[in-house]
Amino acid sequence: MRRFLLCQILLLALFCLLGPAIGMAATAPPQDITGWEWRWGDSPLDASGSPAWLKDASSGEWQAIGFPSNPPARAGHEHLWLRTTLPEGERRDPVIYLYSIDLIAQFFLDGEPLYQYGEFDDEGRGRFAGWPWHMIELPEDFAGKTLHVRVFSDYTDIGLWGEVKLMDRLDALTMIVQRAWDDVVIAGVSLLLALLAGGFAAIGAQRHTLAAVALFSLAAGAMILAETQFSQLMLNRPLLWDGIAATGYFTLPVAMGLLLTHWLEGWPRRWMQGLWRLHLVYLAVALALILTERVSIAATFPPFDLLLAITLPLMLVLAGWRLHRLNGEQRWIIGSFALIALLLLADMAVAHGLLTWRKVPVSVGLLAFTLAIVGVSLWHYRHTQQQLARLNRHLEEQVRERTAELDRLVHTLEGYSYEDPLTGLKNRRYFDELMQREASRADREGRPLSLIMIDLDHFKRINDRYGHEAGDSVLVAMAQLLQEHFRDADVVCRMGGEEFVALLPGATTERAEARARELVERVRRLQLHHGDLALPTITLSCGVATYPCHAREPIALLGLADKALYQAKYQGRDRSATWCSATSEAPISWRTAGDR
Repeated sequence: MRRFLLCQILLLALFCLLGPAIGMAATAPPQDITGWEWRWGDSPLDASGSPAWLKDASSGEWQAIGFPSNPPARAGHEHLWLRTTLPEGERRDPVIYLYSIDLIAQFFLDGEPLYQYGEFDDEGRGRFAGWPWHMIELPEDFAGKTLHVRVFSDYTDIGLWGEVKLMDRLDALTMIVQRAWDDVVIAGVSLLLALLAGGFAAIGAQRHTLAAVALFSLAAGAMILAETQFSQLMLNRPLLWDGIAATGYFTLPVAMGLLLTHWLEGWPRRWMQGLWRLHLVYLAVALALILTERVSIAATFPPFDLLLAITLPLMLVLAGWRLHRLNGEQRWIIGSFALIALLLLADMAVAHGLLTWRKVPVSVGLLAFTLAIVGVSLWHYRHTQQQLARLNRHLEEQVRERTAELDRLVHTLEGYSYEDPLTGLKNRRYFDELMQREASRADREGRPLSLIMIDLDHFKRINDRYGHEAGDSVLVAMAQLLQEHFRDADVVCRMGGEEFVALLPGATTERAEARARELVERVRRLQLHHGDLALPTITLSCGVATYPCHAREPIALLGLADKALYQAKYQGRDRSATWCSATSEAPISWRTAGDR
């Protein structure tokens, strides 16, 4: 069976590659199988041991039915026979596609066994084997032959369910993948949200809310993935997938109740707690009975659906109680909950035949509710974290005042915050504090102080063309060159992005200009690689300003050097410029282009 499914997947991949050519040679389109007849009971066996009804051509006991499911007047019957004549049509690889069966069945074509799902005992009964989709292979000469179906079900439904179509195998596989794609993506997003919320719940505040978000997202993602038809292509274990789907389905009202409880107060909160605890009890009892094989998975769905049909509207009423007093965030949550509640109720109505079969987009509602809860919860989480951060800073200041040893440790930790993690250079925070100290010293001692603003030319093009990893490697290489180029007394910091600054205590304008020109020339000759890929030549522009030549106060150097950098950019890049009074009047249209 695994080899068979692998072949199906490979054939589907081939179909995707050769889609246009195959489409031109396509045979008949998918066709609903109609003309069904039914009769209650199980066929006796003839002398050869074959069901006698296979040879019963009369129509006396057979009655017509529009769709081969749930005939009237069941009255406790657990056996059902169905028959029809397969339509004409030329097909390359004909199959019968079935959405599902309630619960097990045998198929016969012109009296010969064709396909069986589930095991029948001597009394014609059998155990639930899961709710997978089916592709039943047909011979090439299927047209006009009689198809018989023997069905056993002790479930609320009996017969074939959803869709019964005659089609080509590749058409069936393509249809399955196309239908399942959105649900697979939504399941992946839900499972990712479950992982993120679980991580935040383990390390941060609002643990109860985030844990409930993680539980809901996990239950929704698991249920959606298990119920999507693509899961059967990944692993052909119907009972396993049905068990995962049942667990996720039964967990949903527990998680929804936990989430909504957080936003309620007073008696609505107490009632909501009682409802989700009731579902938690059902979840535990159902899983215990399934694992001990006292009941089948199928038998646990009807009682749960009945319970949910009662509790879900109650949850919606409790959540929307005094709606006019709720804030905007709460109304978003209630609105998304109302959407998923309506979709779940509609899906139950389809499952029990109250509505005609259709695919209800439950996964979209689950995702909407998850995103609403996650968005609001993370906003509150961020607000709480900001308050905690301010409190932590206050406590750290008190600790530093009282304990010298802790003061040393805090200074060590602060050292990490002064370092740019990518390049290893000091960061903007370190530069701001250093500039204050050096400016005060230069003003006090009357010593010169020079500052060079450095910016890589057209760096955005590197990121756009070769990717951010290549851009990061350029920044790291540039940081190493800057550390080698300047004196030990000089300090180089990364201001952010592709912008750097060099502070040169004691350096005159002439020395700073020389160092800047040498740096421009050195970078122009630099050959950079990212892995085996040679990167284009990198150039940079520099702006120089010196105290006291250009500024009355050393603290003004940063703004003057930045203006000189603008002038270098405006003059064509790949050069150094020194601040002068004319610099402040130069156009800066290069910056408006968004590409230095």
